[in-house]
Amino acid sequence: MGLRDDISACRICEARFAATQTQHDPRPVAWFAPSARILIAGQAPGMKVYNSGKPFTDPSGDRLRDWLGLDDAAFYDLTRVAIVPMAFCFPGYDAKGSDLPPPKICGETWHDRVMESLPNVRLRVLVGAAAHRYHLGAKTSVTDTVKAWRDHSPDSFALPHPSWRNTAWLKKNAWFGDEVLPALRTRVKEVLND
Repeated sequence: MGLRDDISACRICEARFAATQTQHDPRPVAWFAPSARILIAGQAPGMKVYNSGKPFTDPSGDRLRDWLGLDDAAFYDLTRVAIVPMAFCFPGYDAKGSDLPPPKICGETWHDRVMESLPNVRLRVLVGAAAHRYHLGAKTSVTDTVKAWRDHSPDSFALPHPSWRNTAWLKKNAWFGDEVLPALRTRVKEVLND
């Protein structure tokens, strides 16, 4: 069995997920191959991804694919694009129906091993604060980390989460669409066409 198979079989959070409002079983979504040239590092799958077993099969994924300038075929080609969240399973909802944070044990157990298995990554797309902290050591707010995008490009781009809940943030921070996204799309093309 390979690393992806080991992750797919992981059940270390079974009791934790059973205790959530959703009372769901673990269903790790492992989407990567050693040949991948782009890494998309996110937070954790949502309920729609839990149901589909495929990353970013939700409105956030639609927005992220638009940000990257990729169609579904290119985005889901795991030989070229690795999608590695900080937790591979949907963490569940709390009593108020809000997303729970990714369990730290998932990242502690798997993340370093996954990163070591991706020697060909030339571009890291870091989606949200948890990915910013792990990959960049960021200690600033998401806004400040994203605003400092030139400090990390062309090899890494820190992005806000593409959730529709962030629409107000996107309107307030028009520089993101004007400056960051064109540079990101150009870099994605360079990496995939090189």
